[in-house]
Amino acid sequence: MLPDQRLVGIRGFLIDAPSRDRLRGIRDGALLIEEGCITAYGSYESIRVAQAGRDIRWLHSPEAVLIPGLIDVHAHLPQYPAVARHSEALLPWLQQHIFPLEKQFKAATSRVQSRAFFEDLARHGTTCAMLYAAVFADSADAAFSAAEESGLRLIIGKVMMDVGSYGSLPAEKTSDRSCAESESLCRKWNGRDGGRLEYAFSPRFAVSCSGELMRRAGELAQKHGAYLQTHLSENTDEVALVKTLFPDRASYTDIYAHYGLLGPRTVLGHCLHLSDAEMAQMAEARAVVAHCPTSNFFLTSGLMPMDRLCRAGLRIGLGSDVAGGPELNMWQVMRSAIETQKARHYHDASVPVVGAVEAFHLATLGGADALGKSRTIGSFEIGKEADVVVLDLASITPYGRKLNPHAQLTAEDVISLLVYRGGPAAVVETFVRGRSVYRAPAPGLI
Repeated sequence: MLPDQRLVGIRGFLIDAPSRDRLRGIRDGALLIEEGCITAYGSYESIRVAQAGRDIRWLHSPEAVLIPGLIDVHAHLPQYPAVARHSEALLPWLQQHIFPLEKQFKAATSRVQSRAFFEDLARHGTTCAMLYAAVFADSADAAFSAAEESGLRLIIGKVMMDVGSYGSLPAEKTSDRSCAESESLCRKWNGRDGGRLEYAFSPRFAVSCSGELMRRAGELAQKHGAYLQTHLSENTDEVALVKTLFPDRASYTDIYAHYGLLGPRTVLGHCLHLSDAEMAQMAEARAVVAHCPTSNFFLTSGLMPMDRLCRAGLRIGLGSDVAGGPELNMWQVMRSAIETQKARHYHDASVPVVGAVEAFHLATLGGADALGKSRTIGSFEIGKEADVVVLDLASITPYGRKLNPHAQLTAEDVISLLVYRGGPAAVVETFVRGRSVYRAPAPGLI
């Protein structure tokens, strides 16, 4: 990690996506960063001339590509060791692989794994993530301590369950204890370091939560102005089971509405099997959808009807959903988001196909908007906080630097290459609020 710098310039091909259908690109551009915020944005030469006489520490070169930090709106911290453990569907997968693993995620395990997890996020160019911990308060607290050290922008919540999805839960893991522990963690960590760390009340899903627990989780999130995260309509067997558990409610979404879980800071994972009425109910509450396409493919959960969600007016961000999703690589998530809509389009020509620009927008400014952070991060604007990823395009282009194709590539070319070939090998350095939180061991020539 680099030491703090009061005045830093980062040079490279600037690319961001201010809307779903448009990129901005400045070849040999630059960002000027002061006190963690962007204070100048434009061509390197214009900024160099305008700032003549100031002591600027310039980093990187015209060969670099600079993008806003990637945003992962849905992942499970304790589950990372279980990636790629196959099962036929969601509910058996949880019982066979996930609940046994999460039962082991105590404080000592969390201290070690959380540090490694956050390092891996930064190595992949993810600067902001919304995460579930396990049910144990001490392990969630340890995760927050590691998050504070990491420098990343993180939203974390202790999983809340009072129905025995781990098996026979200890007697003390009642609704009262779950709520008390969650509120204590929220009081300690929500808003830490100027809002870099935030808390999310996290009732897992209606299968593992009583109505009383869900109601109290919603009340606590509203009381503290915190996030709330849960899962909704991921799998058809799950939807059928929930209907038997709450027969008096009109739909899965209506359960959450009834118990006060829906709101503008509620992030709902998956949302694959929703009726139009449910989408309208979510939109009215201004709730957010976490689209997790790699997980949906891996667990054969279904294909996201993104066009219907967009028409309903719902905000959408992208999530890796580790360990349902097999990796933290948000470029792979973007690619899978595209392929999901291509698969739907193949069977129904009226379904619009998502392109690389739109997918990139969803992983940057779209994700920021989904989390209510679009005024702070997600694109390159003067006054925004400097969450920036520096990339080496030669690491993913055919023949690398041997044929030096970079001068001919447009911003659209670059983003398409990254969506289809990008990953941690391309990440040279990751910044959050202008501070380096990851630097590749051998960053090459840029």
